[in-house]
Amino acid sequence: MSEYIVVDGYNVLYAWPELAKLKEKGLEHARDRLVHILADYSGISGDRVLVVFDAHQVQGLSCTRYEEVNGVQVFYTRAEETADTMIERLVGDMPSDGYTRVVTSDWDEQRIILGRGAYRMTPGELHQRVQRAKKEGQEPFTRKKPTEGYLENRLAENIRQMFEQWRRKRE
Repeated sequence: MSEYIVVDGYNVLYAWPELAKLKEKGLEHARDRLVHILADYSGISGDRVLVVFDAHQVQGLSCTRYEEVNGVQVFYTRAEETADTMIERLVGDMPSDGYTRVVTSDWDEQRIILGRGAYRMTPGELHQRVQRAKKEGQEPFTRKKPTEGYLENRLAENIRQMFEQWRRKRE
């Protein structure tokens, strides 16, 4: 079953310490870093990730901007529209073939999305999930015996010998 993760981008930028530090150097760099972290997470977990950044205080953006970055759908709201409004709309349009989780620490937003059938996740919970997925994704590469995962090492000895005989006949 699919899982959709809808992220309030600025909410997470301010909540994750490593991104909050980047934000001081440049908001664009912090946004890019968040999207790349979530792309890695999505690739490992299989979850579909959408990130919403609001532009409600930016003048001149007359329409919603959308891009896809390494499998993560990134939305920028139009001027005077909040991320919460777009998130509510996205959650309402989500397919019903899986779970939808909304990442925000905004209590009012959590109540609204719960009413729309989505689950809530705090930025801290997402951070833990991302770290766990990163660790699990690295696990196959940190084995002491890199071949311990090969199929041939799990076969019974007589079956392995039989395959070896077949291989030698073909040479």
